[in-house]
Amino acid sequence: MSKERNPASSPLPAEGALDRILDGGPFARADLIGLLHRIQAECGHIPREAVVRLSERLGLTEEEIASVVTFYRAFSFAPRGGHRITVCTGTACHVRGARRVVDECRRILGIEPGGTTPDGVCTLETVNCVGACALGPIVIADGATHGHMNPGKAADLVAEILSEADEPA
Repeated sequence: MSKERNPASSPLPAEGALDRILDGGPFARADLIGLLHRIQAECGHIPREAVVRLSERLGLTEEEIASVVTFYRAFSFAPRGGHRITVCTGTACHVRGARRVVDECRRILGIEPGGTTPDGVCTLETVNCVGACALGPIVIADGATHGHMNPGKAADLVAEILSEADEPA
């Protein structure tokens, strides 16, 4: 399994991270998405303070920035778990049982899609299509694609992720 992990499970380094990112300017409005990507990568989500400071630096309203954050799934206002489990629920995956895969992940993790476990270990997400319909249902776990999933395979995958999370770093 890929070791691509989200830094969100660590304490928010927002102030220092925002200073490092935003002090590298000057920036133009066209730099918004690139800056959001850097902030997301550094902080694990887009903190409120980032929206305020980006608004001041780029001459955009907070609402304009929020609309970009909410439009793109790459960004999140809420911290995501250290591990991300994403289930494709597009048409091809849906007809092959994606809903059962989602339900199994929900049952094991105890969270709804879009949620993060209370301990910050996992975030469960759904997407409308990942563009690999022949492999459906598909689960993307920490950036690694797992095709032809079913509830049993999903349970094994989630168990593997949770056991890795329990291992000492």
